[in-house]
Amino acid sequence: MRPRRSLLPLSLLVLCAPAALAQSPAAPTISSGDNAWMLTSAALVLLMTGPGLALFYGGLVRRKNVLGTMMQSFAMMCIVTVLWALFTYSLAFGPGNAFIGGFHFAFLKHVGLAPDPDYSATIPAQTYMIYQLMFAIITPALICGAFAERMKFSAMCLFLSLWTIVVYSPMAHMVWGKGGFLNAALGGSLPCLDFAGGTVVHITSGVSALVCALYLGKRVGYPREPAPPHSVVLSFIGACLLWVGWFGFNAGSALAANGLATSAFVNTQFATAAAAISWCVAEWLRNGKPSALGAISGAVAGLVAITPASGFVQPMPALVIGAIAGAFCYLMVTVVKSFFGYDDSLDAFGVHGAGGTIGAILTGFFASTVINPIYGPGKPTGAIDGHWHQILNQLAGVAIAWGLAIVGTLILLKLVDLILGLRVTREQEIEGLDVTQHGEEGYDFGS
Repeated sequence: MRPRRSLLPLSLLVLCAPAALAQSPAAPTISSGDNAWMLTSAALVLLMTGPGLALFYGGLVRRKNVLGTMMQSFAMMCIVTVLWALFTYSLAFGPGNAFIGGFHFAFLKHVGLAPDPDYSATIPAQTYMIYQLMFAIITPALICGAFAERMKFSAMCLFLSLWTIVVYSPMAHMVWGKGGFLNAALGGSLPCLDFAGGTVVHITSGVSALVCALYLGKRVGYPREPAPPHSVVLSFIGACLLWVGWFGFNAGSALAANGLATSAFVNTQFATAAAAISWCVAEWLRNGKPSALGAISGAVAGLVAITPASGFVQPMPALVIGAIAGAFCYLMVTVVKSFFGYDDSLDAFGVHGAGGTIGAILTGFFASTVINPIYGPGKPTGAIDGHWHQILNQLAGVAIAWGLAIVGTLILLKLVDLILGLRVTREQEIEGLDVTQHGEEGYDFGS
């Protein structure tokens, strides 16, 4: 006969279990609504590169370069995706130091279907990863506007692959990665407000674009020979697709289907409309008529400028930011570019570099605790709340983005120039990149 055991320990275990469970931290749970919104936002941001940017840039170049220009955007959709899966996501968002991540997420190790509470507790880590990939794709693609019609396709592929590693990844880590030097939400030493990529995306790409334009030199015949857009219609469609996709870019950066996403969505719409009007008014006053190209360029300038501020400001400041950006970027692509004489083919610097810079600075002024109490409830966010020091933080973030872009781009251009050579020959440039780089033409008028 087996000895009888006391039921007292079992009874105590049953009685104590609810209390123990109540004290243990709740496991992160996935919100189907948040996940659906973030996957939709990821698709919208990819839409910005192809077809949005591809059509926008493709229409602005001459007919002989339309396919070559669109192919540059498409190449980034492919190349950056592979790099992201291998190690650049880890460099941008993996554990590391204040300036660069490590290889904890290399080959997407530890990036599964469970949430990563450091970045978003209500969506799978893979959803966050794929959403951030779309930002990494469009950023180097924006640079292509500066060297349009004159860089070798092979050189472009190598240069922008290296640029994604050397410039984009550390900047993304500093601003958005856990413990990044400029991260305002996750322990940064110098908190710089950048909701959706004013510094990470637009300043780095825009300033790098200027460096590329200066390093490569002017196109053959520039500025003596006119090089008008071959199809403003294509560019118009591309700009409208950019506008629609940008809601995923900005509102998606709330990382949830919540009120902050609504605020960013509203601000994006208001700033874009104001910038388009502002650009058109400036053009109207200077040239006597507004152009369709000016209207869509102003809209893109507004989208760029509101990007860092979209999740921090109220609707009326968003209108102000857009109006300022439209007029400012118009002056950059007309007066300033003409004065210095550089050949930024499609005004990547004048819109993205300049618009991103002014937007980042204005974010520090207009950021409001009412919209986003990123420093804690009741603590001031921007100068409008009394936190004037935030403007200095924004200027520091802008300076770091400019410095990294200039130094990194110069080094990489020199390296690729030594390995492959950057520019096509004069004869190839005159014939066009479609035929000389890809062996095909965008339009067949013989059929």
